Amino acid sequence: MGRLASLAPAEDERSRHRGGTRTGTPWRIRIGTFAATAAMVSAGIVLGAGPASAAPVAIKLTSASCPAEIVQGQSSGCVTELQNLLNAHGAGLAVDGQFGSSTLYAVREYQAATAIAVDGRVGPQTKSKLYATAGTAPAAINLQSSSCPANIVQGDKGGCVTELQRLLGHFGYTVDVDGDFGAGTASAVRSFQASHGLTSDGQVGANTKRALYDDDESPSTSLDLRSSSCPENIVEGQSGGCVATLQSLLNGKGQSLDVDGSFGPQTLTAVKAFQSSNGLTADGQVGPNTKAALYANIGGGGGSGAPAPINLNSASCPAEIVQGQRSGCVTELQSLLNHHGADLAVDGDFGPLTDSAVRDFQAEKGLSVDGHVGTNTKAALYGAVTPPTSPPPGGGYAKILDVAQAEVGTVEGSARANSYGSAVGLSLSTSDYAWCATFVSWVAKQTGASSYRNSYVSGWVKQARAGNYHLSVTTSPQPGDIVAFDWDGGSDFTGGNEHIGIVRTVSGASFTTVEGNTGNPNGSNDGVYVKSRTTNSSYDVVFIRVR
Repeated sequence: MGRLASLAPAEDERSRHRGGTRTGTPWRIRIGTFAATAAMVSAGIVLGAGPASAAPVAIKLTSASCPAEIVQGQSSGCVTELQNLLNAHGAGLAVDGQFGSSTLYAVREYQAATAIAVDGRVGPQTKSKLYATAGTAPAAINLQSSSCPANIVQGDKGGCVTELQRLLGHFGYTVDVDGDFGAGTASAVRSFQASHGLTSDGQVGANTKRALYDDDESPSTSLDLRSSSCPENIVEGQSGGCVATLQSLLNGKGQSLDVDGSFGPQTLTAVKAFQSSNGLTADGQVGPNTKAALYANIGGGGGSGAPAPINLNSASCPAEIVQGQRSGCVTELQSLLNHHGADLAVDGDFGPLTDSAVRDFQAEKGLSVDGHVGTNTKAALYGAVTPPTSPPPGGGYAKILDVAQAEVGTVEGSARANSYGSAVGLSLSTSDYAWCATFVSWVAKQTGASSYRNSYVSGWVKQARAGNYHLSVTTSPQPGDIVAFDWDGGSDFTGGNEHIGIVRTVSGASFTTVEGNTGNPNGSNDGVYVKSRTTNSSYDVVFIRVR
């Protein structure tokens, strides 16, 4: 799950899937919104843009005229060249020579796709890779615009195909972004269609376009596995951005995984193969040694990478972390700020941008705005990612409903709600993504009823239909069962408009549920609430038994 919530209070998750952005403090920019930004740029929409001015003349990135690292905030012909190269890979940027947020997103997206450490800094490795893979693709055009045909088919050329290829890459398919719809692109389209329950005809029509732009459940690959945002050991059954990064890194080491953020059997096999080839214990668990090996020989923009993160409350960090410092404490600080929406390069260097993010965070939390990360600021930073201490785990499937009902009234964005993400290795605010399946995963973890964890509704349905992880589909629902909704119908659970909760009561075709990421009956913020549902409706329902 992962789209911003809608402007108006949502009745349930349908509004979140179909909505735009949530109002909030202006500094909060989510990582992973590159696709939407590129689509706006390609459609000619540039927020806050003034009169257009000519970009500086492009300068080759590897020349002595360009700095060793090109970073956000710079303006030059080197940035013009960078934007041209990124557009050759389908970024759809406005070429203005200004390294702003759109260019930062494009750099990170490119780094993730090519298994370079995702820090948004264009150093030697990123420069080299950009030139090694440079193409001459036409500028991307939004597939849903009137400039693109109703059906894009093999043999077509142009910016619509560039956009198609870019979007396919976003879903993990390896295609050349050259604006030419050839056999490789056709094969990727068919595979994408098959995996999303669409007619696998290779023609990109309305349904396929909609699915390509539906990134509600596309995990970010911008997380560093070594940061505090990821579990110490990443294992089979987990899902989310840390797993997506793992898959991207494994692909950079010669594997061919779908970057879907779900640690399944194929990812397990790939991890074990990597461990064996690197002299590590082939146990399939991605711990510190495996993480270090995965990042070996992958440059961090400038090649040095960020210092390893250190818990801010440890004795190794100063009482106050301030601008000018560089250490693992700053790496940890930047990672935590990003969990709260700051979108910083995680480089371990406390510069002006980090200082600004700290001040914005302090202002949002009602703290003294001094840019100094002391006791109170540290506590607030960790407040949204501290796992809950109650209810105690255990009790199996018989306790699923009890645990879920105890959470009713928990408000979205609160520390309690944000802590649910610990079950799937996420530390995001629940104000910033659709978290219904994360809540179900947390309940499963608390009770031990199933070892399955997934922030994707489709993942729960898939495993239940396969009879894995003590999950199965039932047509006789009982309190404590899980229920998945496909708002679009068709029961394929692949269109992005899905929801999930836990059955509370059943009466014929009607039933009540406990759901996370659903509307407050009193009209306030979303949260965990009881809802009335029915099987006699336009949406499709699948009941999942946990035994």
